[in-house]
Amino acid sequence: MTNSPDTRLQALSEWLNQDLRLDVGDIRPASSDASFRRYFRAQVGGDSFIVMDAPPTHEDVVPFIRVSHLLRAAGVQAPKIHAHNVEKGFLLLCDFGNRPYLDSLNGETVDRLYGDALESLLRMKHGVNIQSCELPSYDETRLRGEMDMFGEWFLARLLNREASKAEQSVMEKTWRLLVESALEQPSVCVHRDYHSRNLMITDVDNPGVLDFQDAVIGPITYDLVSLLRDCYITWPEERVESWVRQYHLRLVDERLVDETNAERFLRWFDLMGLQRHIKVLGIFSRLNLRDGKAGYLRDIPRTLSYVMGACERQPEMADFLAFLQDGIIQQTYSTLGQPS
Repeated sequence: MTNSPDTRLQALSEWLNQDLRLDVGDIRPASSDASFRRYFRAQVGGDSFIVMDAPPTHEDVVPFIRVSHLLRAAGVQAPKIHAHNVEKGFLLLCDFGNRPYLDSLNGETVDRLYGDALESLLRMKHGVNIQSCELPSYDETRLRGEMDMFGEWFLARLLNREASKAEQSVMEKTWRLLVESALEQPSVCVHRDYHSRNLMITDVDNPGVLDFQDAVIGPITYDLVSLLRDCYITWPEERVESWVRQYHLRLVDERLVDETNAERFLRWFDLMGLQRHIKVLGIFSRLNLRDGKAGYLRDIPRTLSYVMGACERQPEMADFLAFLQDGIIQQTYSTLGQPS
């Protein structure tokens, strides 16, 4: 039995060699992500480039191009786009190398690496004009739709659990509280996936920032949560709180928040993280069940622990915490084959 030809890779190679007239010496997979996009590393003479393959039937490269320009203009190191073919879904990008934050983060490096990441985040918040950037709004419909994936994909499909009317009422109450908290925050440009797998260590202007095509205008704590309560690496809670407090002071200095009450900012941060991680439980379940990407299941326990921690710290989440403790946690570990 022979493998079917990779027609997209063949078309991509023709675009590089024939349309762009590049003498490509070697092209090999660089990475893939949770979408249909693929990335290849192409050698052209002594230079290395990243080539994005985004099938137009599934992906649109226009948002990537637009947001890349916005971020670079703000002083954020998004990849430079050397060439593109929107109709075919191909982009030729600069190469940030192969050192993602996740591979290098440890107790000795984290303050330096996160320090750089937070400075880049401040430039993004300050430098993208939310009035003229034409990014979509992270509105109530979008926030609720994300959390609804928890019920559909995590509860119903992964755990095979049908929520009772009382449990549905608890979820509705929780969603409402989380949306209210999100929408009362100052609005800024939000990357939406600002974490250790999408930040690359670079020698100049660290970090290189990837996977920003879904950027929106939304709550100021969202990207901070993505970074500090990362679904792929965990830090002690007291250290996370210290980073949050330091970042809050910077936001006050930069006049990006009027609110000088650190406790309120910490509450925003907690509840924003709860919204994000409820969504992510649904996304990781969907990636496994629909897309055959079982590797994301290993990150569900960490994500669920973030949800539990936020519920324990915020009294208004007591009902949702009780809902999770009523068999869902045990059932999750049983389904994943891990001890509870």
